[in-house]
Amino acid sequence: MGDTKKVDDFLSKLDHPMKAEIVAVRDIIAKVSPDIEEDIKWGGPSFFYKEDMASLNPRVKNYVPVIFHKGSLLSDETGLLEAGPKGRAYVKFHSMAEVEAGRETLEKLVNDWIKLMDQ
Repeated sequence: MGDTKKVDDFLSKLDHPMKAEIVAVRDIIAKVSPDIEEDIKWGGPSFFYKEDMASLNPRVKNYVPVIFHKGSLLSDETGLLEAGPKGRAYVKFHSMAEVEAGRETLEKLVNDWIKLMDQ
């Protein structure tokens, strides 16, 4: 998992109103595959599988944004993934209930990324 200790340390010191949701999202992404690496990049936990895959942005305080750096390569019929500029796409969780409701879709998005990178 790359530099998991660095991410653990970052999260242990993080003062954020949605810290529990951030930890839950990190856990969901990390558990999809043991080949996903993580580190602190761009100011928050970031995930890598053959390329930069996604980052969490803790500077946003009213929801947990998951930024898929090349999210335009992913498809999502549920509407959870929102298109963004420069090929990015976002998932926004506003509560733990939304994290739980979006768990399967988030796992699918991460699995889809892995499949794309393995082609």
